[in-house]
Amino acid sequence: MSASSLHASATALLESWRPPTDSDASLREAMLAFLGSAPRGCLREHAPGHITASAVVLSHDEREVLLTLHPRVGRWIQLGGHCEEGDETVAAAALREATEESGITGLRMDPELYGAQAHPITCSLGAPTRHLDLLFRIVAPAGAVPIRSHESTDLRWWPVGALPDSADVLLR
Repeated sequence: MSASSLHASATALLESWRPPTDSDASLREAMLAFLGSAPRGCLREHAPGHITASAVVLSHDEREVLLTLHPRVGRWIQLGGHCEEGDETVAAAALREATEESGITGLRMDPELYGAQAHPITCSLGAPTRHLDLLFRIVAPAGAVPIRSHESTDLRWWPVGALPDSADVLLR
């Protein structure tokens, strides 16, 4: 792995993505411009902002979505986090994060980009930055029971049509 393989994977994902809305298309172009100026922009060390790998984890029947009550953000959000030096691609980082944060093995990921989001945040760097989330759709095996990690205040399945008021998750 190298910062360049993560960068190349993020660029390829965004270039092949067909955004469903004009605002998504605008965000896609902004993220591509960001990557064009930030060779190490997929690593958290890039303080002005960085690409992050997120996972919209659905139950096997796709009736529920697994959300974490994030201690730093204070809202229910999808799973995910920073790309790490050992990640070959952003998709691999999303699957690693989903597995670590859910405690569920056997997750199945769609390798295509599901969506993108941008969030101002003070992350582990301790200074205000911006997370440029690349989201992937992941389906859990039947009977999957999540196990909360130290990265969550709470972790639970929510019906897709009845998310908590504080939820900030992209569902298509």
